[in-house]
Amino acid sequence: MSATANTTKHSIMAHMISHYPDRETSRAVARALVEAGVSYLEVQFPFSDPSADGPAIQQASSVAIEAGFRVDDGFALLSEIASETTVPVYLMTYASLVVSRGVERFCRSAADAGVRGLIVPDLPFDYDEGLYAAGHAAGLEIVPVLVAGIGEERLQRVLEHAEKSVYVALRAGITGSETVLDDESLAFLDRVRSTGLRVFGGFGVRRREQVEALAPHLDAVVVGSQFVRTLTDALQAAGNHRTRRQSLHSHAEPGSSAAAGSGGAPSSPAGAVGEAARELVAGG
Repeated sequence: MSATANTTKHSIMAHMISHYPDRETSRAVARALVEAGVSYLEVQFPFSDPSADGPAIQQASSVAIEAGFRVDDGFALLSEIASETTVPVYLMTYASLVVSRGVERFCRSAADAGVRGLIVPDLPFDYDEGLYAAGHAAGLEIVPVLVAGIGEERLQRVLEHAEKSVYVALRAGITGSETVLDDESLAFLDRVRSTGLRVFGGFGVRRREQVEALAPHLDAVVVGSQFVRTLTDALQAAGNHRTRRQSLHSHAEPGSSAAAGSGGAPSSPAGAVGEAARELVAGG
């Protein structure tokens, strides 16, 4: 797996769900995203009770969990992904998975898997259960999450705890719903970035026009729900295509073209995600 060289117009952090809809497909999605030229991968461990996920990611996580996802499975997949690319891999998860495994053990497992850093939205620095210290000890970057427009005092405290990067949610609420950008939000991003920290920003980024508006103000634009929706739609299309093929085969005369040919097969689900990412990376 190798990143596309010298062709990236926009820096994208691509969010994906581990083991959605299964291990091999999610691994293929990671490859497709890297080949499309994304600058960062953000791999989310499925969780049953998320606080920041919209319907698309919730549904994808449910599918993975129902198929038997376990945290150890996620670390094994991360290790394979990280070993095949120089693109930095970040792990996004929720507090319950970190704490139930043991914060120090979780951080060591992430570091052993080749993860660059952790994004845990519901473990803020002042209620972190030891995450920042454990991450530092394991050589992991802990990326604090803040919302655009956060109060001044709180902002300064978050920035004091940030090591290299911060993740800015462009609005409060859950992922998935489209975000409307305004001058105030863009000015906030510029201000945070002026500190010298690497700034990732997302929530509700769907279209190339949004990426083009955000790119000058961020080190990477985070795109998540849109890629998950693309994968879900492609999986459904592939399933419908198989059903049509089976129906044609069962009703066709032996040896007929309907029985023998597939006709118009769609691209692979992972390929569809790669195509969507390539469009956002390349811009106009």
